[in-house]
Amino acid sequence: MKSFDIVIIGSGSGGLTAAYTALGFGKKVLVVDKNLPGGECTWSGCIPSKALINEAKRIYRAKEVVGDFEYDTSEAMTAVHQVIQNVYAGESVEKLQEDGIEFISGYARFVSPYEIEVNDERIKGKKFIVATGSSPLKPPIPGLHDIKHLDNESLFKLDKLPDSMIILGGGAIGVEMAQAMNRLGVKVDLVEMADRILFREEESHSLRLQNILIREGVNIHVGSKAVNMFEKEGKVTLEYEQKEEKYQVTSDKLLVAIGRKANVNDLGLEAAGVLFDNRQIMVNKYMATSQKHIYAVGDVAGPYMFSHMANVQGIQAVQNAVLPFNRKVKDDHIAWTTFSEPELARAGMTEREAREKYGDKIRVYTFDFDHLDRAMTKGKTDEGVKIVLDQKGKVLGASILADRAGEMICEIQLLKTMDLNFSKLASVIHPYPTYGEVFNKIAKKVAVDNLLQNPVVKIFRK
Repeated sequence: MKSFDIVIIGSGSGGLTAAYTALGFGKKVLVVDKNLPGGECTWSGCIPSKALINEAKRIYRAKEVVGDFEYDTSEAMTAVHQVIQNVYAGESVEKLQEDGIEFISGYARFVSPYEIEVNDERIKGKKFIVATGSSPLKPPIPGLHDIKHLDNESLFKLDKLPDSMIILGGGAIGVEMAQAMNRLGVKVDLVEMADRILFREEESHSLRLQNILIREGVNIHVGSKAVNMFEKEGKVTLEYEQKEEKYQVTSDKLLVAIGRKANVNDLGLEAAGVLFDNRQIMVNKYMATSQKHIYAVGDVAGPYMFSHMANVQGIQAVQNAVLPFNRKVKDDHIAWTTFSEPELARAGMTEREAREKYGDKIRVYTFDFDHLDRAMTKGKTDEGVKIVLDQKGKVLGASILADRAGEMICEIQLLKTMDLNFSKLASVIHPYPTYGEVFNKIAKKVAVDNLLQNPVVKIFRK
């Protein structure tokens, strides 16, 4: 029977990060996955979606210059497939083995707390890390399981995009794909049950982005509950209910993008004595399960289904597994980005969430980019920043709607993670003209407000 120091089930972001971290500690590592290494991020998530978004931007810019023209979307999908292969080359089976990580292709299942079975072979491990990720969630809508439909796992396997598409779900995936598809010439109908897209984001920013998509030509149906689906003569029809009235939209394809579910089934977790439910594997702050030698990271453990969170968890799980002391994985400083154009990035609380928790004991600063020189030079002023601070000037949350907002949010993340006062940015020289200059402008206001709240200054003013 083969034996390893650390056995990792799953080779997505969390699994591969854990594998290389364990290798760095000099451990004998095995990675098991039924699919090729890379996971959802490489094959059906971050990488292909951003590749398609970039291709859509390229075509959209060209159309702005020369006007509308015919475009063969097979070229876009060829570009997407090439990017996937380029990324996979750095994490292929051959690369893993060359680096010293053993990889077995197959379904892994626990048969005891210290043994798994793969391809009828039993393998022993001293420590285990479960990183099986998540799968597209399929809602219980009548007719859905009777029709052919796309999800993010099948979308990027297409060789050519359809002429029209219904996208069910106005979250990050739905919004990103709606804009990209529309820019590539696909007629898009986006159906969302909430009263706005990206309903968990800062309301004013999600509504701005919604209007931008509508102006570009995306048909958005918010406050719309899908109640039935059927297929006829190669077309898909979705019936939805809006304000007690029923409507229909018909397209060539249907993309379901309403969320994801953790891959917890068929792992033999019961045999291993690992507690789980239909949402996730139960872990503590050290990423350990109910069995102290078995850890779980990434989407299968939650609470955030982001590749960057899986990476952090993977590193920390290995350190806790091999070192004599444990460190907690902190998820109270997490940021994320919807890669639309403009991008919508967020860290911490929205204004509404902050007010629900702290009442009026917060300070809110907004800055619209019609007053930012860099944005004005590009003719893009329908963007902005909202910063939510506590009374002392510490960051509670931030929302940025702008080009490269995903990069901009990192400056806020630094302040929030290091527990620094926002006014610190008032003394940081930002290059001009840049988008980042907005933080310097806001910080100067914060510094003045901090000064006005000083007890000595209050007495002097009186």
